[in-house]
Amino acid sequence: MELFLNILLLIAGFALLIKGADFFVDGASGIADKFGIPQIIIGLTIVALGTSAPEAAVSITAAFNQNTGVAIGNVIGSNILNIFIILGVTSCITPLTVQKNTLRYEIPFVIFITALLVVMGGLLGELGLIAGIILLAVFAVFFVYLIRTSKNGGGEEESEEPKKKKPVWLLILMTLLGLAGIILGSDFTVDGATVIAKTFGMSDRLIGLTIVALGTSLPELVTSIVAGKKGNSDIAVGNIVGSNIFNILFVLGLTAVICPIPYEPKFVIDGIIAIAAAILLLLCIIFDKEKKIRRWGGITMLVCYAGYFVYLIMG
Repeated sequence: MELFLNILLLIAGFALLIKGADFFVDGASGIADKFGIPQIIIGLTIVALGTSAPEAAVSITAAFNQNTGVAIGNVIGSNILNIFIILGVTSCITPLTVQKNTLRYEIPFVIFITALLVVMGGLLGELGLIAGIILLAVFAVFFVYLIRTSKNGGGEEESEEPKKKKPVWLLILMTLLGLAGIILGSDFTVDGATVIAKTFGMSDRLIGLTIVALGTSLPELVTSIVAGKKGNSDIAVGNIVGSNIFNILFVLGLTAVICPIPYEPKFVIDGIIAIAAAILLLLCIIFDKEKKIRRWGGITMLVCYAGYFVYLIMG
C-alpha cells in the first residue's frame, strides 16, 4: 500500500512540475511583456528557466535532502534522455532541420560543458561552491553569446497572431501558483522516488538517471514532438540543446552554490555517455547532406539508449 501511495505521489509530483512550469512561464512572460521587455530576452531567460524549472527544483530539493544521487543523476539523465529519446522519437516522426549556429557552436558547446562537468566532478569528488561559480560564470558567457547572436539576426522572431492580454493581477497569480506547483511538485517527486528506490533496492543514482530524469524531461518531450509535427523542427532541436546547456550550467551551478553535491565515481561514466550522446547528435547532422536529423539517426539514438538502459540495470 505504501508503494502504491508513493507511485501516486511521484505521478502527482510530475504533474505539478509540468503544470507549474507552464503557469510560471506564461505568467512571468506576460509580466515581462507588460514592461516592454523584448521577446528574445524573455525567451532566453524566463522561458529557458521555466523549461528547466523541474530539473532545478528536483536537484536543489534532492541536494538539501541529501539524495545527491538524484540531484546529479536527474540532470545527467535528463541530458542523455533529451538526445537519445526525445530527439530520437521526434526524428523518427519527422526529419529535423538544424540551424547553422546550433551545428557550429551550440552542440559543440554542450560537449565542452559536459566534459567540464565530468572533469570537475571526477577530480574534486564533489560539486561545491567553486565548481558552482565556474558553471554559472560559463552560463553568463553563453548568455552574452545568445544576446549577440539575436542582435546579429541569429534569433529572428516570427510574427505571432495577436493574443489576448491578461490583466497584471492574473499574471502575478499565475506566476505565484506556478512557482508553488514547482516547489511542491519537486518535494513530491523526490520523496516518492526515494521510497520507490529503497523498496526495489535501487540506488538514488539509478532512480535519478531514469524515472526522475524522464519525468522532468516531459516538457521538452511534448514541446519537441509538437514542434516537429508542426514543421518547426529547428525549435525542436534548439529546445533540447538549450535545455541541456541550461541543465548543466544553471541547474547544477545554482545547486552547487546553494549546497555542495558529492560526485560519485559512477557519474563519470554517465557523464561520458552524455558526451557520446552529443557527439552522436553532431555526427547524425554532419553526415546528412541537408544537415537534418533523419529517421536512421533517430533509430540509432533509440538503440543507444536501450543499450545504456541495460547497462544501468545490469550495473
